[in-house]
Amino acid sequence: MASKTTHTDAMAAELRELIRHAGVLVDATAEEADERVQKARELLGKRLEAAKSKYADLDDILDEKLQAADRILHEKPYHAVGGSFLLGLLLGWFMSRK
Repeated sequence: MASKTTHTDAMAAELRELIRHAGVLVDATAEEADERVQKARELLGKRLEAAKSKYADLDDILDEKLQAADRILHEKPYHAVGGSFLLGLLLGWFMSRK
């Protein structure tokens, strides 16, 4: 099975860190009495929860897509090699034109 790339892992870690920082901001403003700060805090809290659920869904979808791609490559390796070869030829032809 294909493993996640380092770039994907770095993006996931950055997103988790961003969510953690937003959570800290929500907690830090808990004692503020200003109405605008309270509204902003509530909105940020709602969006933070939505982002967490979307991230979990996105992670599941990404894993499913990786498994599907891995399965296809194992079932039809010559199709993948041929497609890559043709794509390389086309890119080479387009890049060589002046």
